[in-house]
Amino acid sequence: MSRVGIGYDVHPLVTGRKLFLGGIEIPYDKGLEGHSDADVLIHAIADAILGAIGESDIGHHFPNSDERWRGVRSTVFLEQIAKIVKEKGFVLENIDSSLISEAPKIGPYLQQMKAAIGTALGLAPDAVGIKATTNERLGFVGRGEGIAAMAIASVTKL
Repeated sequence: MSRVGIGYDVHPLVTGRKLFLGGIEIPYDKGLEGHSDADVLIHAIADAILGAIGESDIGHHFPNSDERWRGVRSTVFLEQIAKIVKEKGFVLENIDSSLISEAPKIGPYLQQMKAAIGTALGLAPDAVGIKATTNERLGFVGRGEGIAAMAIASVTKL
């Protein structure tokens, strides 16, 4: 039996924080605000996987009220989610995602992001799709106030 799940996340950009996207640090003058490293792409992927296996969202598993998750790299969340997938008798088949941001340009980092996400989930990099687009200068993303991400995950029940 195959199943799919979708995920979406958004975080505001702020000064004074490093920018983490797709499990890597990207040089930029702003970072994403959040309890963990606020990696919006990984958070969307996490929710997609959790939804595909019928679990609650990332906030349920890694609540921002729990200090042990403060400043944690979001790849840790994916590693834990990969264990949950296996425990529930599923195999993660692939991920597809879209990152929506006016800046910085993501293209030069896509392969590193695919590798980092794949490593955290036990997937080959070619099973991790990441596309980058802008919001055509519309809305909060278009004004450079934040970054959004969407993802879908496919799993198979063993």
